[in-house]
Amino acid sequence: MAQLNAASEVPPADARIAVSIRGLRKHFGQKVAVDGLDLDVPGGSFYGLVGPNGAGKTTTLSMVTGLLRPDQGQVLLHGVDVWREPIRAKSLVGVLSDGVRLFDRLTGEQLVEYAGLLSGMDRDTALARTQDLLRLLDLEQAAGTLVVDYSAGMTKKVALACAMVHAPRLLVLDEPFESVDPVSAANIRDILHGFVRGGGTVIVSSHVMDLVQRMCDNVAVISDGRVLAAGTVDEVRGGSSLEDRFVELVGGRRIGEGPEWLQHS
Repeated sequence: MAQLNAASEVPPADARIAVSIRGLRKHFGQKVAVDGLDLDVPGGSFYGLVGPNGAGKTTTLSMVTGLLRPDQGQVLLHGVDVWREPIRAKSLVGVLSDGVRLFDRLTGEQLVEYAGLLSGMDRDTALARTQDLLRLLDLEQAAGTLVVDYSAGMTKKVALACAMVHAPRLLVLDEPFESVDPVSAANIRDILHGFVRGGGTVIVSSHVMDLVQRMCDNVAVISDGRVLAAGTVDEVRGGSSLEDRFVELVGGRRIGEGPEWLQHS
């Protein structure tokens, strides 16, 4: 059970902050996945979350979006406590989770429309928005195809459509460009930047440092369930590339050319 602050202890919400995380903790047996993490995500930002495998990124995002209950801590989405007002909080966020199964025996059109209906909109609105999103994501030709028959990249795109259909204020995307071809990735980036220009906030988790550096205006580096650095991309990278700064912060780089038996000259 998450340890929630008493009402008198909750600080007043800052309208400029889309996501406020305080003291977030999660254990899996003896493994500490997230260790007292604190982070603020500015509203209207394109925010990158980066870290090595096992750093706690996915666990953190799962708790931020209400998919996983923390052991301790608080998450506010635009001032709404995720665990005190879960329905209201979840209405503010669209989620693309890495590895989460979809209802893949529906067609692409049915799946996105169903996501809209689940969010409480009427059928006509859900269908109209579904058509808009399928066109934006170049899925019109596959609208009547079962999702189980989609490629990995098409599946990622239809999952993004499901996350966006209810017009959330915040999008939380875990590895949204994995298995997506370069043209589709460029189109998705354009859509997300348009979402941010329209007042939305995007949090994206990715292992591709160059992509985060080019796409995001803010970034946090996470390792061992803690934030090592956070701020604008320029502040965090400090004059070097984001990849070099990332390696410097998290450590673990092995310098060498490999064993002699791999050398052919």
